[in-house]
Amino acid sequence: MINREQMIRNYVEGYNEYDTDKMVGDFDNNIVFENISHGQLNMTLTGLAAFKEQAEVAKSYFSKRRQFIKSFQHKDDTTEIEIDYFAILEMDFPNGLKKGDELRLHGKSIFQFFNHKIIKLTDIS
Repeated sequence: MINREQMIRNYVEGYNEYDTDKMVGDFDNNIVFENISHGQLNMTLTGLAAFKEQAEVAKSYFSKRRQFIKSFQHKDDTTEIEIDYFAILEMDFPNGLKKGDELRLHGKSIFQFFNHKIIKLTDIS
């Protein structure tokens, strides 16, 4: 479980540092990413290249962003983390949020593992 926690910390540190390569360092080439917001699946990506491309684009959305891990919960082949999220928007969003607005969310991320790699990541907020 310690190895899983370190892989997750690597991902979160990479995210916080805007370092895409560090974020994906423990990902399988066929990673599946899902984003669920308000109970609705709003994004699915398959493959390392697709994830990295989206991660690079998303960097421009925020002037600051931080994920804070609050807890780890291990199950068979998954680890769920509870997170607090803070960001300052770098651009206006279609939903009415404006550049400079602060975004604070509470959510969770579920990491699925196989052969010492992260094969699936689901973000839920």
